[in-house]
Amino acid sequence: MHQFLRAVGFSDIESRTELNNIIGDAVHDADKRLYTTGSDTHLTAQFDRDFGAGIGLSICGEMDENDHFIYDYYFPYLRGSGVSTAEEVIVERNKYDDSFAGVCEELRVGVTLIFYLQNKIPYLRAAGQDSFPEPGMSVSLSALSLSGKIIMPLEKTSEQKEELRRRAAGRNQVIAAARAGDEDAMETLSLYDMDMYAVLSQKAKKDDIYSLVDTSFMPRGVECDLYSILGEIVDHRVTTNFLTRERVVVMRVMCNELMFDVAINEKDLFGEPAPGRRFKGDIWMQGFLNFPNEPSAIDISL
Repeated sequence: MHQFLRAVGFSDIESRTELNNIIGDAVHDADKRLYTTGSDTHLTAQFDRDFGAGIGLSICGEMDENDHFIYDYYFPYLRGSGVSTAEEVIVERNKYDDSFAGVCEELRVGVTLIFYLQNKIPYLRAAGQDSFPEPGMSVSLSALSLSGKIIMPLEKTSEQKEELRRRAAGRNQVIAAARAGDEDAMETLSLYDMDMYAVLSQKAKKDDIYSLVDTSFMPRGVECDLYSILGEIVDHRVTTNFLTRERVVVMRVMCNELMFDVAINEKDLFGEPAPGRRFKGDIWMQGFLNFPNEPSAIDISL
């Protein structure tokens, strides 16, 4: 069973039979059904079933010659509530099933951002017509978490916040120049990182690390779409899985200037979320491609 099921309110599934019943009901009562024909003439299908506001299960597979659905795999999801990035995205097929991963060079997080693609059918349609990536396409990012805690914010004045935003914008410009081959920008980044390491090494000897680091975004483990984050909570809500009655906390998080939603089972969250406080946890990153001519993920708001 998928380990992130509990993040959308399915923490007490005890058997494969119980899971299969939920999957069968999700296919039968799907809120959204998407189909496309591949190069091999097989009809690829994806059925999405919401079990709460923005949370649910996606069931993926194929239709046979008798129009019977053949289940291949499933995944739990959280639909993002806003545009997270408009950077160019490359999509690659995962090696272990027929799912896909999105990759984009997002300067704000400082690493190559990789996410699990939620809406593969529109991508397959666009790729089949050689129209991917489409102009004006954006990505709504979201994440599922199995454990996390709430940390109090760092006290900052409005002037300090503005100065941090200015510095972040300037650093992003230097990173962009370095990636374009500017040697002076590369040297500037190297010196900046060395100075930052020296300052933090000294301060960490006597100060708590979370009083020095405001937000962070780090890859975690060997799977490319898993991250450890520390981000500021911008907004939050609680939704209930109508089948299990479990409560799921959905937080809008700002992490390294990147905005996305995080869902976590209420029983797995330590602390009380509130705007301005920070969320620290491990996440599985997902992404919804907002095609100009397709329904987007951003209709769901906090």
